[in-house]
Amino acid sequence: MLNFGDRESLPTVLLIDDDMVSREVMATVLTMSGYAVHTSTDGGAAVQLLATGNCAPGVILMDAQMPGLSGIPLVEQLRANSNAGLYAMSGSNPAIEVIEACDGFLLKPFTPDALTRLLEDHVNKVKIPAQRAPQAAELVVNPETLAQLRGLMPEASVRQIYSAIVADLLKRIAAIEIAIASGDSVEIRRIGHAIKGGCSMAGAMQAASLGEQLEKGVHESEGNQLDNSSSVLIDLRTAAANLERMLEAEFPA
Repeated sequence: MLNFGDRESLPTVLLIDDDMVSREVMATVLTMSGYAVHTSTDGGAAVQLLATGNCAPGVILMDAQMPGLSGIPLVEQLRANSNAGLYAMSGSNPAIEVIEACDGFLLKPFTPDALTRLLEDHVNKVKIPAQRAPQAAELVVNPETLAQLRGLMPEASVRQIYSAIVADLLKRIAAIEIAIASGDSVEIRRIGHAIKGGCSMAGAMQAASLGEQLEKGVHESEGNQLDNSSSVLIDLRTAAANLERMLEAEFPA
């Protein structure tokens, strides 16, 4: 079960891995350990995500050997776009210069304990609580709201609420994709407003914050507002996945 009380002291994690199984297993382990997690399937997409400013990780975990942007060129791009701790992972020994350019290395396969221990060591090393104020938007679910709901209704009913939010988010993500394709900024704003309202009521903070960004984005001057919406959409998919992982951890079937 997630220890929400400790979550505010934990860094957000950006996980970059082209292997779906590895990526999902690691993301699940980290989410269940209390970390807010963003995922990326390749180096280029990760750099673009950082460049938008919508993802500000405290730790980046990168597969050292991926198709496309990888190795030292990826390290350089990640360093240029983030001050996060950078840790390489690989199923074989990568070039020594890659290991030396990162803050640490994990050889696959590694255990969940090895992964969480790496993050714990990083937190202790940089003294996150003293240096970095927690950001409410990074919380997948507000712990106070979750506790209140649990005090008002059975666990099954609370699970049903968050399951409905996940299902609704997936439908709205599809609708946003259509609106972006047709250049309909007004519809993007309307959907963002609905996401913000519904998710805020249930304490789904990460998704609510992204809904607010979509709502406000269309008020900006014409130009790259649709590109901004596309970037937020990537994070919204991550928020939905994080909610699903929270459900698996907090409300096992």
